[in-house]
Amino acid sequence: MQSKEVRQRFLRELVERQPLETQEDVAAALAAAGFPAAQATVSRDIRDLNLVKVPTPGGGHRYQAPPSPVGPDLGLRLERLLAEAYQSLARARNLLVLKVLPGNAHAVGAVLDIMTVPGLLGTIAGDDTLLLVAADDEAALRLDAWLRPAPPQA
Repeated sequence: MQSKEVRQRFLRELVERQPLETQEDVAAALAAAGFPAAQATVSRDIRDLNLVKVPTPGGGHRYQAPPSPVGPDLGLRLERLLAEAYQSLARARNLLVLKVLPGNAHAVGAVLDIMTVPGLLGTIAGDDTLLLVAADDEAALRLDAWLRPAPPQA
């Protein structure tokens, strides 16, 4: 069984590549890719991802993810911010405390909040510290591995 985060990440990518007009189209495309989902699940996923129906040139409609207000390459922006400002990362169950150089916590938190990171419920930023709230312990472990820089090469 695939996790909700994986299914939703796939769905977000799918609507960018393929015109899906109805929830039935979404369910069929998900099932074809190995993510069988009931109509209620598809409906929740559409709501959670803030997908909207937009007109197509042929007079129909398709689902589309809302554009990001910061730009398409948020991952690269986050990578640069962390490369310049990262100090430490600690985890306590589903909470992570990310320390950055003074004045950088708000920028890092804003990018994380906009990115729709699977398992991340939200952030609270101070001047040099961010509190990241994960959905559960497993999501916190994934976030920890994702945010922690690789050890230096010897």
